[in-house]
Amino acid sequence: MWVELGQYALVLAFVVAILQGTLPWLGVSRGDARLQAVARTGAYAQTALLTFSFGLLTLAFLNNDFSVDYVARQSNTLLPVWYKVSAVWGGHEGSLLLWALVLAVWSAAVARFSRGLPLVMTARVLAILGLISVAIISFILFTSNPFDRLLPDFPIEGNDLNPLLQDPGLIFHPPMLYMGYVGFAVPFAFALAGLLGERLDPAWVRWSRPWALAAWAFLGLGIALGSWWAYYELGWGGWWFWDPVENASFMPWLAGTALIHSMAVTEKRGVFKAWTVLLAIIAFALSLLGTFLVRSGVLTSVHAFASDPSRGLFILGILIVVVGGSLAVFAWRGAALQNESRHSLVSREMFLLVNNLLLLTATVTVLLGTLFPLIADAFDIGKISVGPPYFNLLFVPLTLLLLVFLALGPQVNWKRGRLDDIRLPMLKVLLAAIIIAVALPLLVYGDLPWTVSLSIGLCAWVLGAMLVDIGRKTRNAPGLVQGLRKLTRSYWGMQLGHLGLLMTVLGVALTSAYSTEKDVRLAPGQEVVIGDYRFRFEGVADHQGPNYVAQRGTVVVSDGGRERVLHPEKRIYRVQQNPMTEAAISGNLWRDLYVALGEPLDGGAWAVRVYHKPMVRWMWFGALVMALGALLSILDRRYRLRGVR
Repeated sequence: MWVELGQYALVLAFVVAILQGTLPWLGVSRGDARLQAVARTGAYAQTALLTFSFGLLTLAFLNNDFSVDYVARQSNTLLPVWYKVSAVWGGHEGSLLLWALVLAVWSAAVARFSRGLPLVMTARVLAILGLISVAIISFILFTSNPFDRLLPDFPIEGNDLNPLLQDPGLIFHPPMLYMGYVGFAVPFAFALAGLLGERLDPAWVRWSRPWALAAWAFLGLGIALGSWWAYYELGWGGWWFWDPVENASFMPWLAGTALIHSMAVTEKRGVFKAWTVLLAIIAFALSLLGTFLVRSGVLTSVHAFASDPSRGLFILGILIVVVGGSLAVFAWRGAALQNESRHSLVSREMFLLVNNLLLLTATVTVLLGTLFPLIADAFDIGKISVGPPYFNLLFVPLTLLLLVFLALGPQVNWKRGRLDDIRLPMLKVLLAAIIIAVALPLLVYGDLPWTVSLSIGLCAWVLGAMLVDIGRKTRNAPGLVQGLRKLTRSYWGMQLGHLGLLMTVLGVALTSAYSTEKDVRLAPGQEVVIGDYRFRFEGVADHQGPNYVAQRGTVVVSDGGRERVLHPEKRIYRVQQNPMTEAAISGNLWRDLYVALGEPLDGGAWAVRVYHKPMVRWMWFGALVMALGALLSILDRRYRLRGVR
């Protein structure tokens, strides 16, 4: 009965989404405020219905209701409770229901926090979000229903959740990622609503920019959590593999980064409006493309959902309609997007435009590397693999070039700047950056790889430029503290975002250059030395988990008289009989010590993989700092709507 109620709630949500996506348009055309107000009511009702439906599917998992096909495929009686909850979105059908729920939550948030906007604009935005909901829920109902029964015959035991997903990181990673993926639907809806209403003034950007920042922050955190999960769960010691599904989430993040910077220019100067609208379309289009790639079955990845081609064609149809329709509206209305001011080649607008072009070039680079094997296969060119060498060769120089302009952009004035005003302070910063780039690797690591030196130098260059900019903005204040207090939250958010990027770049550069890895054969009592650390293998013992058996190793790590004990595991999950490697990690801000068990060898020995990874956690801390910067910008007082403008 409860399962059927969940199905009814899903069907009712579909009906409500249709009403939300159609009646407000009728209200706009007739000037009927009551029909326009249906948009808000529909957003709230749809959220309530989808929450109820999702909750009942979760209840089916908790009650081990294996008469539900999806529950039987994704769960097991031995599965711990917290993994039964995460199993709800651990497969194709449930993850799509989560997708629809997250979209409804975003719509309800827009309805709640848009009371200061004109009702016509709110009605258009929520109607567009309602139409997207219609597409997603119809996909669920007609091809991917999580409530399908296995009656009258059903298994008494479930197939179990994929062991790769039985990890705390996978409890939080998909919801966080979806909040970002789906969140880009909101600036997309604002962009289309502005085009259709011919209102693309700075106020439109001020309304939509906080939503773009929130989606960008969630997506960045979701990507970082996925990277962290791959690092410690897969046992390879890597944090990014340029996997096609990893790329599918990275591309909208890059486009979203360009979008929030373009929005800053449009809000401040009224220029780049067409560019901003196009980036909003691109960011959401790439989110839909990622959904297609993950669920179409065209990719092979540890992250992908195994789905039949008919489902992929359905999503492809949604992608074509949404992207094609939005681009048609852009072509129809885009000619009216005239710049309201002029600017010189030396201006903050131009530097931000260069940065946006670099970000978009990086996005296209990742897109081509991800799709080219599929295109080659479709045209029978042959099986072509595009791996890390391609991405590193093209993406890394673009990132370093981005840092050059990232330092210069905030230094020049809007509309018309002067290089003479920044030449002397930036030359001083450049000199200091060169000294740091040479001295730091030599003093800390004893050698000087040019990639590390260049990365450190550019990060020091940007950091110095940030300090120069803060000094310039506070120099006329009575005191430093008073000057710092007068700087806006949006400004501090920008600085935090840039600081987080520097932390990530430094983490990538240093761990890539200075990580040490050894694959060794160790019998109990034998040791391996990496740098200042001595790893002593004590042996392996049997260990019983809730739904797996494991052989748990004991490795004692010592340095300078200090000892720590690590317990890497080799697990066999009882139902699927899949072997899994559980790495053991001892980490801090400056380095990780990483141990993974390989295969048992003769004489009681084991193949053991040992890593020393300096600064690796800076990458993930950098993502957190960027997200905090976005949050601080959202809290800026100019985004608090108090009335219709």
